[in-house]
Amino acid sequence: MKYYGLYTAIVTPFKDNKVDAEALKALIEAQIAGGVDGIVPVGTTGESPTLSHEEHMEVIRLAIEFAAGRCQVIAGTGSNSTIEAIEMTKEAEAMGADGTLQVCPYYNKPSQEGVYRHFKAIADATSLPILLYSIPGRSGIEIAVDTVARLAADCPNIVAIKEAGGSVERVNQLVQALPEGFAILSGDDGLTVPFISCGAVGLVSVTSNVAPAEMKALVDAALSGDGKKALKLQKKYYPLMKGLMSLDGNPVPIKAAMALRGDMSWDIRMPLAPLAESKHGILTDLLKSYNLL
Repeated sequence: MKYYGLYTAIVTPFKDNKVDAEALKALIEAQIAGGVDGIVPVGTTGESPTLSHEEHMEVIRLAIEFAAGRCQVIAGTGSNSTIEAIEMTKEAEAMGADGTLQVCPYYNKPSQEGVYRHFKAIADATSLPILLYSIPGRSGIEIAVDTVARLAADCPNIVAIKEAGGSVERVNQLVQALPEGFAILSGDDGLTVPFISCGAVGLVSVTSNVAPAEMKALVDAALSGDGKKALKLQKKYYPLMKGLMSLDGNPVPIKAAMALRGDMSWDIRMPLAPLAESKHGILTDLLKSYNLL
């Protein structure tokens, strides 16, 4: 398996504060119909920090069951606890996940040697292809370029990175440091085109929860080298991408958008709060402008 194309960081639907399996199934069907290459359950967008261990693994199990081999399922099994990350990754592998997303340890703020040892231990415990996830805005630290290169050299199953640091320059640095074939995926919808122009090979998207076909078209255009089409689509959909990330912290706006569409309830786990009612009109107008409502 290789990481390439469009992956949707799917939300976790709730109903009465429990995982809504019916809404999750409908969401996954919509993703497959939209042509996505894969889905990523229980990442940041899937509210992984507030799911119990049992809920976390149940969402992964359901995602694998509902996808039924029609797209890749990259299980979010990262943690700031190395032992917990290993346990969840082993469970996801036994369930039949195609790969695993491993976030940079958050809160602990380990040294880069600690970061290396964390990911090395996970890699040694699984045969799944690992997608590293560098998101310093949430983790407090990044996975340094040298650390990524060291992991790529020492761990055959660490084969990709989701880069969510917001820096095109860092993508350039990763391309220089990493071996041929190591996949870099954009972790920011709005930076898809510049990241791919510098060597990234795909996107892990929030926006594609509501617009999978549209985001697939954007990614495909950029990957095929059709710069004119990619830039046209980037300009067209940038206000949607921006709105879904700026009205509140992710995943509040995207879950609100899906609730407005009737895709799921408004339920979101505390300490996150629902989108302020004063912003409902802004989001409604935004969705209507793209015929998404």
